[in-house]
Amino acid sequence: MSTQKPNRPQNGLIKSQGAGKPSAPKSSSGAAKSSAVKHSARDAALDVLIRVEENQSYSNLLLNQVLQKHALERADAGLATELVYGTIGRKNTIDFFLERFVSKGLAKLEPWVRCLLRLSFYQLHYLDRIPDHAVVSEAVNIAKRRGHQGISGMVNGVLRAVIRSKAELTLPAALGDVKRIALSHSHPEWLVRRWIRQLGAELTEQICAANNEPPHVSIRANARRRSRLELLEQLQGSGLSAEASELAPAGILVQGAGNMALVPGFQHGDFSIQDESSMLVAEALDPRPGMTVLDCCAAPGGKTAHIAEKMDDVGKIWACDLHEHKQKLIADQAERLGLSSIQTLVMDAAKLDEHFAAESFDRILLDAPCSGLGVIRRKPDLKWAKQEAEIDAISELQHAILSKVHRLLKPGGVLVYSTCTIEHAENVGMVERFLAEHSEFELAPLPADVFASIDPAAAATGMVQILPQQFHSDGFFIARLRKRV
Repeated sequence: MSTQKPNRPQNGLIKSQGAGKPSAPKSSSGAAKSSAVKHSARDAALDVLIRVEENQSYSNLLLNQVLQKHALERADAGLATELVYGTIGRKNTIDFFLERFVSKGLAKLEPWVRCLLRLSFYQLHYLDRIPDHAVVSEAVNIAKRRGHQGISGMVNGVLRAVIRSKAELTLPAALGDVKRIALSHSHPEWLVRRWIRQLGAELTEQICAANNEPPHVSIRANARRRSRLELLEQLQGSGLSAEASELAPAGILVQGAGNMALVPGFQHGDFSIQDESSMLVAEALDPRPGMTVLDCCAAPGGKTAHIAEKMDDVGKIWACDLHEHKQKLIADQAERLGLSSIQTLVMDAAKLDEHFAAESFDRILLDAPCSGLGVIRRKPDLKWAKQEAEIDAISELQHAILSKVHRLLKPGGVLVYSTCTIEHAENVGMVERFLAEHSEFELAPLPADVFASIDPAAAATGMVQILPQQFHSDGFFIARLRKRV
């Protein structure tokens, strides 16, 4: 049965209330032809879906490019956003149902036709407020422009058959937990099976359901310019719907504001755009003014900037990253926020011990490269692109980096290890492995004023795992380690 979906913000964009406008003509391959005809929301969404399908490109990056290129009105940009993330997020469930209506099978269709059918099915099955006839009409028009009459006829026939069969679009009753959860909430079976082993079926289903919900738009107040309360009052005074985060002390949740990077306060350095869970990392590090801090894998610089703000920009922070082009992202953040304590360095984190003297840092943050399985809500294509074998490989990389950078911490200093995944091998398993190998380190309690309300036991032990369904934030892991004196 079709259900009303909540708005899915991407940079705060809001979904359209109706059908899109006619799009530019296309060739039979689905590629755009030059024309002055404006793209519709569905055309823009289809462009992104095709490129994700064919090139395994990142949907969030492509979507931003397409929205900027075609300058869609805000409502249409919101609809395009919903269609991209919704269609990708529900892909295997959509394919499961569509297969019965495509005589030669979805796999044999051209990628753009397959993506168009998925896009249309998503609207018919998961969205209530767009009339069925509008979905079919727009899909047929797109098929005519991009293909030929035979394809448009097939698209028309498939979608009308879907409409006639809506009441029959239910999953088989006798599915086991793995298949049932994988199809009900559109996740790969290997991932569901893995999470069930680690967390149990009930918790796995909650996580998978949460991964299909739209993410919050959250910002972090720059305390050096104004307090969270002052920023909150300013935003509310300008007519925005904003409320304080219950999870992060510097966080504010904003609804219906559009792209927050376009709000004047962003360029003025009043705030940064960051997920609430991510804001907790600097809180766990608890840096103080005058300290020397190492951020091992810093790009794009959100956590680095938060550390500098908490230090009141007094001291030195080395922000390192492997990729040279990401150095500018960190520097741009620092400049926008008026931070001079941040120094950037392009270097492999596993070789930082060759560059810096041993025991030269008061604080070290290793926000480690990870599988990213805690941010599926924001990057739904990630769950389809990720392979199970990659988790073992990334765990070894994390261990290699951790085994080197710990040497740079002063006795009595604090090292925070964090990831944006919920995978045991990368989180609790990694910390336990490190502690077994390095008796000079111990877990240290997380700051009680921040973490006790999240998980009192975790705050006391020094490790916290935030799951996506708990606070509607990213799945995140944070461990606080102290080097014994």
